[in-house]
Amino acid sequence: MAPYDRLGYWGRPTSTLDWCEENYAVSFYIAEFWNTVSNLIMIVPPLYGALQTFRDGIEIRFVLAFLGIAAVGVGSWCFHMTLQYEMQLLDELPMIYSGCIFLYCVYECFKQEKTVHFLLITILLGFSISVTLVYLQWKEPVFHQVVYGMLVSCLVLRSLFIVSWVYPNLRRLAYTSLAVFLLGFALWNIDNLFCSTLQSARKRVPPLVGAMTQFHALWHILTGLGSYLHVLFSLQIRITYLKHRSYVKFVYGVWPVVHVDIDKTF
Repeated sequence: MAPYDRLGYWGRPTSTLDWCEENYAVSFYIAEFWNTVSNLIMIVPPLYGALQTFRDGIEIRFVLAFLGIAAVGVGSWCFHMTLQYEMQLLDELPMIYSGCIFLYCVYECFKQEKTVHFLLITILLGFSISVTLVYLQWKEPVFHQVVYGMLVSCLVLRSLFIVSWVYPNLRRLAYTSLAVFLLGFALWNIDNLFCSTLQSARKRVPPLVGAMTQFHALWHILTGLGSYLHVLFSLQIRITYLKHRSYVKFVYGVWPVVHVDIDKTF
């Protein structure tokens, strides 16, 4: 079972994982404060992206891709807030499901409009169900991490093929998405390997400075951004293939959103 620092509103942790952030150090009602609130980046922007994609009349797969990120964000929020096993599943299983949606989007980008690949959907659905059933019986986090790593590897290989041989003009977006995600992954590993050192350092610095060493929270921010950029990348591939006109708008001058006019082509 997961270790714990002190008891809070949600009681003793029942999750099989407990991360490096000290439990209930900031709030009596939130087990891991920074690991919780950092999920906002995986909830709000993807919801906006899903709404805009739906309004533009783009294929539903991309709406589901944005919603998949948001589902992971909500699940992760609940998990880190409570450190309860049921909430852990609400975080980890949507990572597998959203990864399968990403795979469908990027592998089906060169098909005629409104084409549905039922065989691939069946395979990905069967894969998701199988992983779920195994993980419910075999409560080993490494199993989940390996499966998720396999999905990400498939996405990376497909993306590299596309920018190398089909649309090299999309390299900047693809490489940015990958670099941001890999930076988050590096910080995730540092947080795991040097937890004791990080915890000791936080005790010697002001709280806000210590918050900057919450590398698992930074992992949420960077992987949320990297995943969002990947959906934009797969969306841009599809738009380019279908020859729809599109433009990028920066919400509040910061966050990118793709707008598509499906009635205009180039």
